[in-house]
Amino acid sequence: MTAEHSPSAYSKDNPFPAKLTERRRLSKPGSEKDTQHFVVDIAGSGLTYKCGDSLGVYPTNDPGLVDEVLQAMAFRGDELVTLKSLETVPLREALLKRVSLAAPTKKTLQILHAYATAVDEQARLHNLLQNTQPEELAKYLEEREFLDIFLEYPSARFSPNAFLDLFRKLQPRLYSIASSPVLHPHEIHLTVAVVRYKTNNRQRLGVASTFLADRAAAHTPVVPVFVSHSHFGLPEDHARDIIMVGPGTGIAPFRAFTQERIAKQSPGRSWVFFGDQRRAFDYLYEEEWELWHREGKLAKLDLAFSRDQAHKVYVQDRMQEKAAELWAWIKGGAIFYVCGDAKRMAKDVDLALHDIIAHQGGMDKTAAADYVKAMKKEKRYQRDVY
Repeated sequence: MTAEHSPSAYSKDNPFPAKLTERRRLSKPGSEKDTQHFVVDIAGSGLTYKCGDSLGVYPTNDPGLVDEVLQAMAFRGDELVTLKSLETVPLREALLKRVSLAAPTKKTLQILHAYATAVDEQARLHNLLQNTQPEELAKYLEEREFLDIFLEYPSARFSPNAFLDLFRKLQPRLYSIASSPVLHPHEIHLTVAVVRYKTNNRQRLGVASTFLADRAAAHTPVVPVFVSHSHFGLPEDHARDIIMVGPGTGIAPFRAFTQERIAKQSPGRSWVFFGDQRRAFDYLYEEEWELWHREGKLAKLDLAFSRDQAHKVYVQDRMQEKAAELWAWIKGGAIFYVCGDAKRMAKDVDLALHDIIAHQGGMDKTAAADYVKAMKKEKRYQRDVY
């Protein structure tokens, strides 16, 4: 076994300290989104990846938020705490690197109720826990981070270790890889929407996306990473046609797919459906897609920019417009891929796929559903949704 193909010493439990070597904004000024392209250097790690895999990133929390939490709870930050691994670290380090400061739960409120000493706070917490409808309580929690809760109920006080027990472990974030290992064996490209929004009159930051965009990029460009291998990927048969539906950052793996098929001169045809808000601002990797399409390396390219016209148009609408040709590709053995938002887009695309197969294939709903099930079983319908 060569060193190149030996298993890497680095994994989820032992991430590689990779260097962030490039960061550039993909969405243009005027966009409502901040979508960025990152290049992570994995040279010397022994890590290998394939198209369809994801990169796991271990972020750290925003130091400003950590300071606010410490101040709200009257901690200095140098108090020693014992982690579940039995490692002893200062509380500030634990809050920075080990626990999630977002998403308090009902259990958090129950613990605060037990620790609160002010009568009015106990009463408010009691009402929240006993008298609030489940959907109202869920909305209350969804709009708050731990800091909000601590500021609302300041009489609750904890020992450093009891305080740390309030939080869940900070988990790594997985990002679909946007590069082909054939072209980039020693680096990994990511396509990341940087999350910034407001709830409960406070600014919120997506932990991993702002870690990459702000903290890692500005201070220390070292990012702890590991490769998460996936069943989502290109067919072994390079002559197979592929259809890729990836709006927004869902386009990431399909950039990798297309790079690889071009590099390997795969005879199979490739068809991309991409969508976002506005073409002028949100056409991610526009130059690449247009060049590949112009040169015939990408057989078909269909775009859906929802806000460029009065009536919103999405990728599933473009699929319906090309229903006959889409069915011809699928009937001919093409593999159908979807990547991106699971809550709405993936469901809408799935409904459109069922509808196209039913109408174009002359099937009833049950027969179309069975056809789609068979596609999934044969790995001709693959999804990477989140």
